[in-house]
Formats: sequence, C-alpha cells, structure tokens
Amino acid sequence: MSHRVGILGATGAVGQRFIQLLDDHPQFDIACLTASESSAGEPYSEAAKWRLDSAIPESVRDVTVRATDPAAIPDDVDLLFSSLPSGVAAEIEPDLCEAGYVVSSNSSNARMAEDVPLTIPEINPGHLDLIEVQRDERGWDGALVKNPNCSTITMVPTLAALDGFGLERVQVSTLQAVSGAGYDGVTSMEIIDNAIPHIGGEEEKMETESRKLLGEFDGAELSLHDAEVAASCNRIPTIDGHLENVFAELAADPSADEVREAMASFPSADLPSSPEPLIHVFGDDRPERPQPRMDRMRGDGMQVVAGGVQPTATGVKYNCLAHNTIRGAAGASVLNGELLASEGWI
Repeated sequence: MSHRVGILGATGAVGQRFIQLLDDHPQFDIACLTASESSAGEPYSEAAKWRLDSAIPESVRDVTVRATDPAAIPDDVDLLFSSLPSGVAAEIEPDLCEAGYVVSSNSSNARMAEDVPLTIPEINPGHLDLIEVQRDERGWDGALVKNPNCSTITMVPTLAALDGFGLERVQVSTLQAVSGAGYDGVTSMEIIDNAIPHIGGEEEKMETESRKLLGEFDGAELSLHDAEVAASCNRIPTIDGHLENVFAELAADPSADEVREAMASFPSADLPSSPEPLIHVFGDDRPERPQPRMDRMRGDGMQVVAGGVQPTATGVKYNCLAHNTIRGAAGASVLNGELLASEGWI
C-alpha cells in the first residue's frame, strides 16, 4: 500500500535528504513540500539551494512549495516528515498532531517528553505504543514520533548489542562532521585546519536520549536505562559521517570476539530502509577502520559501522560511525515512518 506523505522544511539540509530518500520509495509518495513563508509559492527547484551530489528529482522540481501551516497541508496526506528547526517545530508540530496528522520528526524538541516515542525501529519498536498514552493525555487524533540526535543514533545500536553483557556505564567522545550543523552552522574560518571541542546541547542529548532508547516501556510508563552516560562532543572538518570513540563498562567480561559477534549478529528490522546487517564490524586486522570517507555510505548510508574493539579493565572500548544526515537524520525518520506504516498507525 502506498501512502501520501509531506516533508516539512523541505528546502534545508535534512529536507533535501528526505527528498532524495523518498524519491521512488516503495511505500511513500511525496504529495506536499513545505518551507518558510519566503519560499511559499515557488517551485521547489527555485526555492531550494540544492547541495547534494545528485540532481533534484524530476518528481519534485516543479512542485509548488507550501507554507508550513496545517491549513496549507492537504487533508489526504497520511504522514508528515519534519526537518524543521526545533524552535519552529515546537510550535507547529503539536498543531499538526491536533489537526490529525501523524508526524515522524527529526527535530530535537520533545524527544525526552514522557509521552513521545523516541524510536530506532531496530532497537525499541515497542516504544511506539506510547502513541496511545500521548493521544489519551493530549487529546490528539494524530501523533508525534521522534528519532534521536545524529550522534546518539550512531552509538545506541552498538550499546544495545552490548546490553546483554550488563551495560553499566558509558563514556563517549565524538568527532562530528560539519553537515551536522546545517549549511550555515559552522563557518569555513572556524573549522578549516581546526577542531571545535564543544557542540552546544549535543552532550546532553547523547546522555539522555540513549537512556530513553534503551529503557523499558510497560504499556503505561517508560523508565530510563540505568546506565550512566557521559559524552564529549567535538566538531571536525569532515563533511559527512560522525565517528565516535566509546568506552563501555560492563558487568560481564566478554572477549573482543564475543563483543564483535554480539554487534555483527544484532538483528535488523523487516523494513525497507533497515540494512542487513544493522552493524558492520571490522575485525582486529583492520584497527584503523571505520573512517568517515571510507565507510559512511555502507548500507546506502543506513548502516552503523564499528571497529577497533578492545577489552579494558572494566569492559570494552571501540569506535563506531554512521552517516549523520542519512542514518542520523532523514533516514532515521523515514525508517520510523516505515515502522508506523507496518504497525498500522497510518
């Protein structure tokens, strides 16, 4: 069954990824594109400063961009994908849900709200049932579902694979690509020949979102995972692909081979955009991998890549990588949309 979908914030960096990923999607047909008032009324090809390494799909070149307003969105749209700035999304997404639309959102607002599912379909698909709680509490006919921050989504699948060894504490240091800040987020004079050892708000997102994703939902309430998480987030001059150095303390004492096997065998989801395997793991013969330029497009940009696995006195250390605007942003929302369709929410 095909569903008509809209993209909110379609002209921005993540909005462009949405268009790229949804063009010829087996389940979704783009029916509506929205942007700011300054772009409303223009053909998409004129409204968007397209910056991906592919042409604007012909299917959307001449589509008229609409204002991001419930009144401007067709009633027969089944699902909305949101890449709005968080401040804008915080105002508009509740109005859309109240109007009956289901929203799969990459925006950071409300990710930690108690009644908002924060989901990675391969990790915690059952958390989607929070929609029932959300509708009861808010009186919505629609629903709001979030995917996590791009740095969080890189690490959490590997942590989920380790949870069977008794995950107790996590420390992570990230090396994050400039595309994670958006087209205008970091100036060339700041980042060329440089590294910036602070990304505002990013550390808190990793520390809280990871515990929610790995938490338990009992049908009424969601409890956070007990593991302590500490993050240091850094911007480096790569274009795409967030690389992370993870130190995990475990109750058990697994070997490096056992850790690699746990990651490599962690299951994918039976959804079109979920890669097989979910986690590609390099062996001890390739300690220099993963690398952003070499590995970010594995699984069409949807795979998490791990390597450098080594036991420590308290657990294990390793590196992991994912494409931050595909798996870490637009692709994550598309995957959540596929889960919503599979579970009958749209």
